[in-house]
Amino acid sequence: MSQTIRAADALALRLYAAGCRIAFGMPGGEVLTLVDALEAAGIRFVLAKHENAAAFMAEGVYHRTGAPGILVATVGPGVLNGVNAIANAHQDRVPMIVLAGCVDADDAQSYTHQVLDQTAVFAPITKATFTLNTGAAHIIADKAVAIATEGRPGPVHIDVPISVAVAQVPSVPPAPRAEAALVVPSTDVLAQTADWLSDAKRPILIAGVDAMNEGAAPQITAMAEAFQIPVITTYKAKGLLPEDHPLALGGAGLSPLADTHLLPLIKSADLVICAGYDPIEMRPGWQNIWDPRQTRVVDITAEPNHHYMHQSTVNIIGSTPATLDALHKAATPNSTWAGGEVTRTKAALNKAFPTDDTWGPAAVIDVCRKVLPRNTLATVDSGAHRILLSQMWQCYEPRGLTQSTALCTMGCAVPLAMGAKFAAPERPVVSFSGDAGFLMVTGELSTAKELGLSTIFVVFVDASLSLIELKQRQRQLQNKGVDFAHHDYAAMGRAFGGQGHTVHSREALQTALEQAQTADTFTVIAAVIEKGAYDGRI
Repeated sequence: MSQTIRAADALALRLYAAGCRIAFGMPGGEVLTLVDALEAAGIRFVLAKHENAAAFMAEGVYHRTGAPGILVATVGPGVLNGVNAIANAHQDRVPMIVLAGCVDADDAQSYTHQVLDQTAVFAPITKATFTLNTGAAHIIADKAVAIATEGRPGPVHIDVPISVAVAQVPSVPPAPRAEAALVVPSTDVLAQTADWLSDAKRPILIAGVDAMNEGAAPQITAMAEAFQIPVITTYKAKGLLPEDHPLALGGAGLSPLADTHLLPLIKSADLVICAGYDPIEMRPGWQNIWDPRQTRVVDITAEPNHHYMHQSTVNIIGSTPATLDALHKAATPNSTWAGGEVTRTKAALNKAFPTDDTWGPAAVIDVCRKVLPRNTLATVDSGAHRILLSQMWQCYEPRGLTQSTALCTMGCAVPLAMGAKFAAPERPVVSFSGDAGFLMVTGELSTAKELGLSTIFVVFVDASLSLIELKQRQRQLQNKGVDFAHHDYAAMGRAFGGQGHTVHSREALQTALEQAQTADTFTVIAAVIEKGAYDGRI
């Protein structure tokens, strides 16, 4: 074994050790050594058509493998193209390593072409930013992985100067940092919260992205069933309790219609357990929905509360699954919700989001959920369709539905679905896009074809920014800047080598979905709906 390797190899080998097996991006001359090092380490580099989409593909892989996503981008305009998805990873708690080319520091003093302070750009939207150097290449690589994955996960940016990438460093790295042990509350705090749970007549559990990232689904299910506690999740955490479970009240966060049923139940609770609940996903209606001086609230989080969206009676900074396990063992089950409130709320939610429309966005969602297998992985981008789908699409496992829930960025569904399909080719994968969001990333259909993906892309076609148009009408403003032309989305799919269908009915959609499931290429299904179809539905 050689005593030295390239600094780029040190970085790549640490990422391989973290479980990374694929990177996405758009290369330039400044990152060619990085790409070579990744491939040599066993991490495949996939060429995307835009860095923003590449980062979302990387996120899609993370949700299947648990390893940090990798974005590779060249200096200047290349890495800046990824700003949206990197900021999304920061807000949506996604571990991502952003590898960017950069000009050597000496050259940057007298060379200005495409040179800017990339670390300053990314400092506010990442957990950390580094510039790789030869003396600490191994340490920077290890720090990047640790910071990206610990606590609330997020992106870490590493600028890799051209000369540093090829510089020789020792082949044997220093000892890595030991994995952090799980933390549970102190004996006194645990005893107090266990007494509250044992006494509670109307407990409720709200679970969020921390719980999902920490793998707390088994503990949440066990707690819900043992103590008969209804469970509400954020959209990102849908499926922590299978949503056909009698105690599952589905996702929440952006639907005023759902809130009319969920918030009164929460306000009537005598104990609220926030299990890894990060309110960054929630609309303003979720600010201070309880008074911790009047209602007992236990908040279990990965990081201290700096958001002030709500406060708690007891604030536990520690492991969600370990804390729930300890609480479960220490408390005694009690009779809860004796008035049938949970059953009535679940029935009211089902009535509020009916599935029997002849046609329209709800019918599209209903047909897709019924025709596609139970283990289908779904993605959705932002818009009115996302709010409706997040309420109607039942998830039976964590990460069964992936979306941008904190930053709420458009155009993410297609690349997220591609990343998921690449990492889990045996699973059916469907993305749901608004027509405007789909147009943002249509070029990535070529990547889907090149990778041989059989992903299903469903597009809601109403030639409008539906959610913004709805808000415009609600404010009694003139229709400006929200409508656009109808386009042939099915033809776009066929042009890039996939299948394409345009549907106007449940029957046509079912046929298209059945054909898509046996296709050896991707399928675009354009579901044409009426403008204003979301009125009163979200």
